[in-house]
Amino acid sequence: MKPLLSSRPVLWFLFLFNLGVAAAAPFVVSGAQAVLTGVGMGVVSLGAGVSLLRTRDR
Repeated sequence: MKPLLSSRPVLWFLFLFNLGVAAAAPFVVSGAQAVLTGVGMGVVSLGAGVSLLRTRDR
């Protein structure tokens, strides 16, 4: 499973999809659910982005 999750296409998908959901969450749901959804998806997106930057040189 690790080779699949660390492949560049999967990381790009995780980064962009979760960033989009984090940005759209406050407009789709309201209250605490929007905040928690945005924060959770933002954390996953940041993790994928950091992994993309780390593997850029390889």
